[in-house]
Amino acid sequence: MSTPVLSCKGLCKSYKAGTPVLDKLDFELPAGKVVGLLGPNGCGKSTLMKLICGILVPDAGEITVCGEPRSEKTNAYISYLPERTYFNSWMRVDELINYFKEFYTDFDEVLARKMLSDLRIDTHSKLKALSKGTKEKVQLVLVMARRAKLYLLDEPIAGVDPAARDYILQTIIQNYNPDACVVIATHLIRDIEPTLDEFAFLGFGGIVMLSGSADEVRAEHGKSLDELFKEVFKYVP
Repeated sequence: MSTPVLSCKGLCKSYKAGTPVLDKLDFELPAGKVVGLLGPNGCGKSTLMKLICGILVPDAGEITVCGEPRSEKTNAYISYLPERTYFNSWMRVDELINYFKEFYTDFDEVLARKMLSDLRIDTHSKLKALSKGTKEKVQLVLVMARRAKLYLLDEPIAGVDPAARDYILQTIIQNYNPDACVVIATHLIRDIEPTLDEFAFLGFGGIVMLSGSADEVRAEHGKSLDELFKEVFKYVP
């Protein structure tokens, strides 16, 4: 049996005493899958991704990436798209490409430029001259142009116009390393559902409400993941 790309055991994280965001969360993710981490706002999706990347430190539990305990070394295996853009607005897109090329040895500049061209993004433009949605496209392109082992995408299409969503989702599917795993955290189930191989509904406290193969669960329940999500979380405000 192959080593999981990501494994979390007994993972706990609280921001305030007595209010756990994640409480003894256990799961494993294999290679070659696009996995949806689906849940309402505030359920811990972003917190989980930050723990995996080492931005936050868990209160308890273990995280392993490609069989190795989470560390500065395993950070090199991860390509992370945060929920908010973080680039300096004075930088040009070309400068960002060069930054990624110098900083990440697995960055594919040719692929990045092709995707930016397909999206009609001028690489000579400064970020401050671009719309919010276009900035998010630039950031996603740079993240997906790496040959990483684990892609963590936090709300990758939340600020993107509907016309670009299909292209972006196809970009995710077609350009990730087949030995890698892609995790998409979102509450926009309908848009990303056709992209997913597997999924997990994450409730408050990091409780996994339902998970498995997207196709198998749809067949078993006779409903889409979007419909099931609305049922599972119908009492969640």
